[in-house]
Amino acid sequence: MDVTENEIPDSYKVTAGELRQFIERFERLDQEKKDIAEQQKEVMAEAKARGYDTKVIRKVIALRKRDKDDIAEEEAVLEMYKEALGMT
Repeated sequence: MDVTENEIPDSYKVTAGELRQFIERFERLDQEKKDIAEQQKEVMAEAKARGYDTKVIRKVIALRKRDKDDIAEEEAVLEMYKEALGMT
């Protein structure tokens, strides 16, 4: 059974203009994302130039995104493991 374009319901048809709007909107967001990533790189380069440890800064940023209870639990388990291995 062949389906011709005339048999496709209107609800499935897309207009070129609407499709173009979605694609262009996505492309703008993608460019903004790239611009933001570049700015973040510049911030880290500036921090590094001022003597900060950027690896630690990234860890602090990641920690700030997490729930305090989860962090406390992870740190408690880490301490327990370090004690078991004689690392404290």
